[in-house]
Amino acid sequence: MTLSFKRIHAIFMKDYKDFSRNLAVSIIIFLPPVLAAFFSRMGTGGTIETHYMVINMSFAMVAAFVQSCLIAEEKEKNTLRGLMLSPASTSEILIGKSLLSLSLTLVSIVLSLLLGDYRPANIGIITVAILVSSVFYIALGTMLGLFAKTVMEASLYVTPVFVLFSFGTLLPAFAEQYPVLKAATYLPNIQLLEIGIAVENGTGMTGVLPQLAIILAWGIAASLAAISLYKQRLTD
Repeated sequence: MTLSFKRIHAIFMKDYKDFSRNLAVSIIIFLPPVLAAFFSRMGTGGTIETHYMVINMSFAMVAAFVQSCLIAEEKEKNTLRGLMLSPASTSEILIGKSLLSLSLTLVSIVLSLLLGDYRPANIGIITVAILVSSVFYIALGTMLGLFAKTVMEASLYVTPVFVLFSFGTLLPAFAEQYPVLKAATYLPNIQLLEIGIAVENGTGMTGVLPQLAIILAWGIAASLAAISLYKQRLTD
């Protein structure tokens, strides 16, 4: 498979121009950093749980939401079909459509870390975990965008995603009372929190490989589902 970086760059630049003109969506990337700064100055930003709640919020609000809006906007303007029928391959289109969401997510997370005064004990492991997690959330946003017919619909679809993955790290606290919630400990947001806690306790890369493998499995499954749904929309 040969990728055309010229086509990927062209798709990225088109999305960037569309995104910069949409103030309502653009402002989303600054909400997690503002919350991180707020929590830090309120004296509640010192816990590892709070830091990762903001990071997971960035994934839900930026990676998933922005990606779903970019796809849904193409459908709303009836330009997605033209893009699908263009010489660009499925890989080139999906990579090009994902680059802006990935870039904005990383900017949002870095700003959140800086404003929240969070300095991971091992920045290398946390960087790998964040990049692997990004794959899952962007694929999830792609699926939501393909399901939605308009940007407004995409905004509604992403709401349960925002609640589950931003505040889902609280679920294990209720697992003893409701055993079914034990399954939630395998969610990627909770696995990311476990990696953050392990790193602060001095655990190295080898010690967090099980959690990374689970997040990667979520990312692969979501990516395959997104590709399958994209190809299905191609033949609709």
